[in-house]
Amino acid sequence: MKKVLALVLCLCVLLGCVPALAADTTYNALYSSEVSTLNYLTSSNTWDQTVGANVIDTLVEYDSYAQVLPGLAESWEVSEDELTWTFHLRKGVKWYDHTGAPVAEVTANDFVSALKYVLTAEYESSVSYLVTDAAHIVNAAEYERGEITDFSQVGVKAVDDYTLQYNVTVPTPYFVSCTTYGCFMPAYGPLLEEQGAEFATANDKMYYCGAYYLSEFEPQVKHVYSKNLNYWDAANVHIEKIERIYNAEASTLAPIMAQRGEVDSAELSNDIVEEWLSTNPDIVIRDRAIPDYSYFYCFNFDPQYDAEYEPDNWLIAVNNVNFRQSIMKAFDRLYSMRAIEPTDPESVLQNTITPKTFAAVDGVDFTELAPFEGVQDMYFNADAALEYKAKAIEELTAAGAKFPVKMVLTYKSGDTDWENEYILLKQQLESVLGTDYIECILMAGPSESFLSKTRRAGMYSFMRCNWGGDFVDPATWTDPFAESFNDDGTHKGNSYNKMDKMLDGDTYPETKATLEAYYAAVAEAKAVTADTKDRYTKFAAAERILLDNAMVVPYFIMPATYQVSKLNIFEGQYAPFGVSNLRFKYQHLHDDFVTIAEYEAAEAAWLEALGNK
Repeated sequence: MKKVLALVLCLCVLLGCVPALAADTTYNALYSSEVSTLNYLTSSNTWDQTVGANVIDTLVEYDSYAQVLPGLAESWEVSEDELTWTFHLRKGVKWYDHTGAPVAEVTANDFVSALKYVLTAEYESSVSYLVTDAAHIVNAAEYERGEITDFSQVGVKAVDDYTLQYNVTVPTPYFVSCTTYGCFMPAYGPLLEEQGAEFATANDKMYYCGAYYLSEFEPQVKHVYSKNLNYWDAANVHIEKIERIYNAEASTLAPIMAQRGEVDSAELSNDIVEEWLSTNPDIVIRDRAIPDYSYFYCFNFDPQYDAEYEPDNWLIAVNNVNFRQSIMKAFDRLYSMRAIEPTDPESVLQNTITPKTFAAVDGVDFTELAPFEGVQDMYFNADAALEYKAKAIEELTAAGAKFPVKMVLTYKSGDTDWENEYILLKQQLESVLGTDYIECILMAGPSESFLSKTRRAGMYSFMRCNWGGDFVDPATWTDPFAESFNDDGTHKGNSYNKMDKMLDGDTYPETKATLEAYYAAVAEAKAVTADTKDRYTKFAAAERILLDNAMVVPYFIMPATYQVSKLNIFEGQYAPFGVSNLRFKYQHLHDDFVTIAEYEAAEAAWLEALGNK
């Protein structure tokens, strides 16, 4: 298939639909939000992770078509019982300081030291869950909690300088994909011991083993990445220098500076897209929509908001499947999405929680497996919504509920797109179902610590939520709804919709039966580790239980932003998880902005190649 792609691109060059490469290979851009840390071992923030992605290599990486490639590991294998993963490291890879001077060789010990740092509670790594919960490393959670203090009991060891071994508690077929996150990156052990909490607080307090090193770092001034000329894969690093200049008004100034030729890319906000499309239509392109985050609406099964909004009444209503179905059928998702994606909402609409193109088996996308047959017909249908309304009124009246049911829609203060989305949602839900049945109440949540104070605290009735895939397996999309327990064994409630709390007691037997079926189906799917098609099909069947019972309403993946750019994004690494999408490796800087014709040709070639992988 790569030969086909090469032929397509060659024809594009002959036809003038691929831009010429720039003589100056320095990429210039603005940024308006400073990183909170350079510490790739502790941060889950995407902007923070961009630093580590470009200056630190991972054991494996992905090419432009989501195919795994050797990285710092040249090869790897798993034991027959699927509990021991062994990686054989590339020899001769060096650590470099911020001047590009070599320091030491990268060895297996650096992965062990880094993982110990991640699991040391004092450093408060926000990505340690990938080690403990996703990758299932032996004794990782116990060490992090302080239940064991001898790190040699944790399932990671350097067999020798070039052999790294991980032991897991259960077969984890997707383990290799987990290693593409910062928490599995190496760090030079002696430097970690020396720096401790000060590690990576400045560019001279960390070492580099990736395509670039951070040669200059002045917070709220500039970041400069310089190509590591001695990098093991330097032939695939085409941009020599990356210069990012800070400006708090970057979103406004970058498009202007792009017009003047002062920067090489600029995002175009929704309020100026139309103007650019009318004045510069040939160079307005889009970023690549990546299914790394799925957006969906959750019903809250543990409302904790003020009595004036009648949380007890909501609890009765939300435990009625016909009530939930009436909301799901009345929800015109394309109508509400106009606040976020006004031009082409159908391109990002999702009918499953697991997004399209995230995973496939035997050439079949996960969302097209047999259990999802007909799922596209489950959503907006005004007539069906009214039928469910009638059933719900009868059943809820008998259960002691009163109407209209108050439904609290909480959004983040200052997020105008989200607020506008909820305004549209309120309009169409009340229009279809009637204000005699439901009253949508818009509530502005805090602008700071929003998740902890709203969703996790149960301060909503119906909320747009999101989750990002952590590894290449559908199991990752069950994590938001997993059971969570208190010390006494009762359900704490997962931090998304708290639905598992309904398993305690028999107040709502219908909901309890649905959840028991769902959790049993998830457990059955997780138990299958050798037959990928069977595993994926079982996960699809589990997700279908949530959809059939309107426990969650799938929504969209984040639309690709409009932009002008001198980069062909389809050259870059691609995977709907990990840090691959954040890297500049493989990309060329072109001498002019990519035109829409060039973009569409590159996208078509990429999609064709991707579809044949």
